[in-house]
Amino acid sequence: MNVTSIDIPIIDFQPFINGNADEKKAVAKQIYDACHKIGFMYLKNLGVSSKLRSKMFHLSQHFFNLPQSVKNQIPWDELSNRGYAAIARERLTENKPGDLKEAFNLGMEDVDLEEGSSSEPAKENLFKRTNKWPPGEDTFRSSTLEFYQAGIEAADRLCHAFAIALNLPQSFFLEKHNLYHHTLRLLHYPPIEISPQPEQQRAGEHSDYGSFTLLFQDNIGGLEVKDAAGKWIAAPPIPDTVVVNIGDLMQRWTNNVFCSTKHRVRIPNDDRIRRSRYSIALFCHPNDNTQVSCLETCQSWEHPPLYAPISAGDYLLSRLQATN
Repeated sequence: MNVTSIDIPIIDFQPFINGNADEKKAVAKQIYDACHKIGFMYLKNLGVSSKLRSKMFHLSQHFFNLPQSVKNQIPWDELSNRGYAAIARERLTENKPGDLKEAFNLGMEDVDLEEGSSSEPAKENLFKRTNKWPPGEDTFRSSTLEFYQAGIEAADRLCHAFAIALNLPQSFFLEKHNLYHHTLRLLHYPPIEISPQPEQQRAGEHSDYGSFTLLFQDNIGGLEVKDAAGKWIAAPPIPDTVVVNIGDLMQRWTNNVFCSTKHRVRIPNDDRIRRSRYSIALFCHPNDNTQVSCLETCQSWEHPPLYAPISAGDYLLSRLQATN
């Protein structure tokens, strides 16, 4: 495992995809160490092609260049967690000014959320999930869903790796995520043309809410991660890698063995302040009706469960309501 000067590891995932059992375990061990020590890692060869990434960034730029009146026709709402959120609509740090970004959320298209196998009892879903698309943008819609599907496949590979890392049955996390309640978020951080408010950021300090996140960055940078000592360290773009970080529900599942680390996107202090930044995040979330409770492999007499069980859907809704 190579380590950058900022102690966020770079892990080659290829041996997990094509390797034998020992090679898979070796990669899973590297992932365990990264998730335990810092909660962030760069993964190479996760299976999302450079060509598809480049296409998606081009489409994202196209979407955010649409007239504001068009984007405003498909507003984000917390019950669906889909649609367009305008600049400063969201504040990821509570009681701070709104973030200097705009976003577009989407998810699984045209599915009956009660279908599919699940290890959890059937229960009415908390969210009515219907994608909201800008009118007349059929290519944007089809290509974005293509990227979303590639992200799902990459997330499934990681679910497999996490299970091995935590000494669980290999299908454990796959079964808990098999309804694909994941959210793909396109993000645009526009140039800063007027002085921001005090303590305003492009994205305020926060942790992610779900199991884990796949983040695709452009070359502008600005992502920072808060280490255990409370110091902000840069997580710059590294070509042909995906940033992966642990979310709150995985931290709860693992009894703090894996850490959901605070992070932010700060306003640049150089000429990048006059340039747009784009990123694409796939927030990987368990099935809504999954009860997230401490894993047997992450507790002991000396380290009893730290969190009460909670439904994944309930937790997501509480966090969305707190930041909007």
